[in-house]
Amino acid sequence: MSHSWDTLRGDLFGGITSAVVSLPMALAFGVVSGLGPLAGLYGAIAVGFFAALFGGTRSLISGPTGPMSVVMAVIVTSYVHNLTEAFTIVMMAGIIQILLGLLRIGRFIAYTPYSVISGFMSGIGVIIILLQMMPFLGAPGAEGGPMGALRALPEALSNINVNAFTIAVVTLAVSVLWPKQFRRVLPPFLAALIAGTLLGLWLTDTPLIGSVPTGLPEVWLPGLSVEVLTEAIQPALTLALLGAIDSLLTALIADSITRTRHRPNQELVGQGIGNAISGFFGGLPGAGNTLGTVVNARAGGLTRLSGMTCAAILLALVMGLGRFVEGIPLAVLAGILTKVGWDIIDRRFLVRIRHIKREQLVVMVTTLGLTVFLDLVTAVVVGLVVAGMVSALKLESLELDNVVSVPLLDDTFLADATGSDEVDPFSARVGLVAFRGIYTVASSNKMVGTLSVDIQEHEVVILDFSETDYMDDSAALVVGQLIDVAIAEDTECVVMGVEGPVADSLQSLDVLRRVPPDHFVADMDEARAVSSQLLGF
Repeated sequence: MSHSWDTLRGDLFGGITSAVVSLPMALAFGVVSGLGPLAGLYGAIAVGFFAALFGGTRSLISGPTGPMSVVMAVIVTSYVHNLTEAFTIVMMAGIIQILLGLLRIGRFIAYTPYSVISGFMSGIGVIIILLQMMPFLGAPGAEGGPMGALRALPEALSNINVNAFTIAVVTLAVSVLWPKQFRRVLPPFLAALIAGTLLGLWLTDTPLIGSVPTGLPEVWLPGLSVEVLTEAIQPALTLALLGAIDSLLTALIADSITRTRHRPNQELVGQGIGNAISGFFGGLPGAGNTLGTVVNARAGGLTRLSGMTCAAILLALVMGLGRFVEGIPLAVLAGILTKVGWDIIDRRFLVRIRHIKREQLVVMVTTLGLTVFLDLVTAVVVGLVVAGMVSALKLESLELDNVVSVPLLDDTFLADATGSDEVDPFSARVGLVAFRGIYTVASSNKMVGTLSVDIQEHEVVILDFSETDYMDDSAALVVGQLIDVAIAEDTECVVMGVEGPVADSLQSLDVLRRVPPDHFVADMDEARAVSSQLLGF
């Protein structure tokens, strides 16, 4: 009973604390997205509640995040002509996430290389900071994303709004310097929101959030025309994949704090339901919120009740909050988001840049640069391709090192089988090519060129698969090419130890069809006997 009460108390306290943290962030992310602060709150409520109810991570707090808000801002400015289309994309993204969960795709997120994740998240952090430069200086937001903000920066600096700049600097300073002993009572972002807003009462003539309606959200029915749905597929897929990655990475962080284990596929279903409902009610798309999750877990939130409590508190605030947030200066949100952007940048990776392997650095810098200067989807796709190429280069050398290609001297290999003195002690008419370990497309091309030369030097070659653990289709086809080379050079092939998964790979592609049935052997003794017969002993 005591344990149940402690758990309940921890969940309630965690939900309250994470709601306090999520409130200013939801407002700020709503502004960043271009859909307005209330859309951020609706997103935090819908995604937060339903992802907690149906998801697979006990202490995860979901809601609008920096990456999702940046992507939504791009979608609003580039892909849609009205809000109906925008929220249709959010709903479609949720449905895609549900399908990803049902198809059990969630576990593959763990295979994303850290260098890609680091570059992507750091790029997102840089974008957030660049987009906040204009409201930080008291200037209206610039069009054209981060590059547009950079182009508009000189004019903003020449016409800086001193009051807005002062508010932003103070807000940023409070969020950074807030004493640790006060953070359990009043989180830094909430303290910064209060401090900046109070300062805005004295330093007037600054851009404000403005009128914010309160009450229940409007229902948005999806646009079901073929044209709208066709145009919505690409941005919806972008949101779905980004939200899936963001949520599952945050779930891994939650696991490390609570020492539990999340269920990735169920988490995707929960996130999808939350996003679909969020779009239906005009809310921002969301994902696992790292900061809110960490705060919740450290405050004692250990079950899904904590996330549902957080969403319920935000809903209660929305019902009467509008008149209290209308006077918040945009510079306050700029100060908060600047700190959020800075926190997202993977500084732990960057400070070790001198010690990072060159190939990993190339992947990270490529992903970061494309994220900032091109677009998010291209950055992740190219980052994964480059990371795959880097891994393939490393695998190539490792796999080739495991190939054993040696001549077998006649006096040691054939004498035992023939019992004859006719063997030449200095001749090696038989060669052994042993494949040990795993072989993939990474080493396929070099294997052909390297081993073909060795095969041509012998009258008989033994292809040994007895210690082969795995061979993909590319490597299996290489074996077929090596057999073709041997036959073209009048070299007899003996195949040894083909069984299990390796046999399935070789036989499914029919690469052993040109090897006579009596040339298949189980061990080296049989290989020695067959080789002796082929050489006429």
